[in-house]
Order: sequence, then C-alpha cells, then structure tokens
Amino acid sequence: MSNTVGLQEGTYLDIRTGFQLHAPMACSAPRQVGATYKALWTKVKANAAARAAGHTKKRYRGLDQPPKYVSPTLTYQLGHDSSFKTEQRVSLLSLGLLSLDGRVIVRYTGYARHVALIQHGAPNAGAKLWYDKPHKQFYLLVSLELEVADPSPTDHQRVVGRDVGQRYLAVVTDMQHTTAFFPGKEARARADHYARLRKRLQRKGTRTATRRLIVITGRERRLKHERNHSISRQIVDAYPASLIGLEDLTHIRERTKRKHGKQASRKQRRANGHTSQWAFAELQGYVAYKALLAGSRAVQVDAYKTSQACPRCGHTAEENRPHKGLLFICQVCHLILHADLIRVLPQYE
Repeated sequence: MSNTVGLQEGTYLDIRTGFQLHAPMACSAPRQVGATYKALWTKVKANAAARAAGHTKKRYRGLDQPPKYVSPTLTYQLGHDSSFKTEQRVSLLSLGLLSLDGRVIVRYTGYARHVALIQHGAPNAGAKLWYDKPHKQFYLLVSLELEVADPSPTDHQRVVGRDVGQRYLAVVTDMQHTTAFFPGKEARARADHYARLRKRLQRKGTRTATRRLIVITGRERRLKHERNHSISRQIVDAYPASLIGLEDLTHIRERTKRKHGKQASRKQRRANGHTSQWAFAELQGYVAYKALLAGSRAVQVDAYKTSQACPRCGHTAEENRPHKGLLFICQVCHLILHADLIRVLPQYE
C-alpha cells in the first residue's frame, strides 16, 4: 500500500516500541515508505499503458522485490524534526549514530542564492539527510518550492528550437537563424573512458574494485550533471523570453528502430551504448525549469521525421539524408544544410 495515513496508523506503535524512536521519526518512516510505493505504482501504471499502446513489451519489475533503504539516509519533516535557525544554523533531531536524545544544532553552508532563499523562509517541504561515503560528510538536501508565473505560449514572440544528439549534445536556433552548437565529442570521450573503467572493475569484483567503482560512478554522474547544467544555462541565457521547443523523448527507445544483441554490429552496439548512457531527459528538465525562472517557456513537440523534412518545401524522404550523415540535401528544392540544424530550423516562408 502507498497510503501514508494508513501506513502510519498500522505501524506507528510498533516502530516506536521496537526501535525506541521519537514521535517525528516514527511518523517520517511510514511517509518515506508510502512515497516510495506511490512512485513505484505510478511506474507500474505507466508501463501498463505503454504495453497496451504497443510502445514496449517489457514488464516493469520494480515491485517484484521490496525496495531497499540505505541507513545513512534519513527524511526530515520541516517544522517537526528539523528547523532553520538564524546565522545559518539548523536544528535536527539527533541521529542514531550520535544519540536519540534531544536535538543537535549545527551550522550549514551552501550556494549563496539558495542560502538566501532558506533564510527568507522559502523551504516549505521536507528535507533529507544524505551521507557522502567517499568524503565522509553529511549533506542536508532541502526542497525549495518557488511560486513562478507560468507564461502562456502566446506571450512569447520569439520561437526557439532545440535538438539533442550524440555528435552535438544540443543544437539551438531561432527564427532569426541565430544558431548555437554544443559539441559532445569531449564529454562523450570522457564518459566512454569511465564506462571502460566501470566494466573492468565490475569484472574484477574485489572489495577494492567495488570501492573504486563507487568513485568512478560518482565522477561520471558529476560529469553529465555539470555538462547538462552548463548547456541548459547557456541556452536559457542566450534566448530570453522565448518559447523553447524540446523534442518529445517519451518511449524514444521503443520508437527508434535499432539492432540489439547479436544482430547488431560492434559499431551499432557502441552507438546504442552512447544513446542510452547520456542523460538527455535530464537536460530537457534543466532547460524547462530554468526557462520558467527566466521568463521563458519550454514545450515538447513531436520530432517524428523532422530530420528528413525540408524546411523550405516540406518534402520528406529518407533520401534527404544521404548515408544518415551530417549533410541534409533536399531532393526537390536542393537545399543543403547541416543535418542537426534541420531538426530545429523553423519553416521558411
């Protein structure tokens, strides 16, 4: 079940007497479990709808086994078992590794803009205490909810198209043909290096290799996180007060016809790995929320056959992309342009 009220009513007394926890902690545990199962049930329903629509044949297996929780991670409820004080101090209910008696008041630091929001009372949700094992440090992950006006599409006169890919992580252009390319060769090479190291360490399987694997995985995650943040910030700053069109990536793996397993060549398997390893959906999310904060709006558009359609005459054919390369050549009006630019270029008048 995912009903937090029902879980709390059914387990509250057992949690308090069995683990000698304070009342706020005994309330936080059912809420965390309920939120986890709610997310899992949402994925199950989405998978059932995708299977019924024919987008995938795979069954979601997230509920086959009970979810596991890492003990150094703890969820706090703001105002009950955690509260912010003046002079960048926070009061937390004591952890089991310290004691279970009373609270502990500690100082905190962070990004100046986020600290200012916390001091002005922006956090109105929960917080999570997370332990960084490699650096042996605790971090308090605080959720900030901001009220931002959601502009309608008619409020923007500037239309911007954006495409994602492997050669270029993002290609952006507008109706004035102001274009920006964000190459991904260097980032992809580093990601490939981390992937090779990860494969080697997983094959070895020793305790030292496992510890090293945690470090490598963190570096790879931070690389993608930083690159996506940087690209999304540059896009939003370069095209202010715009309507930004993003490619709809829903069920993109099922919609694309690619060979897998033994049917695929070595080059195709490597391309499949590149496509599945980079966090394109994360980049979409970063652009969407940063656009709202900057007064812009991001909308998802159907990208079906946009790489084969001529923006001048509208002719659509696979022959417009010779050998699926970087060059687009229209077979009717003979327009020649960069293939990645074709996917985001507005239609000529």
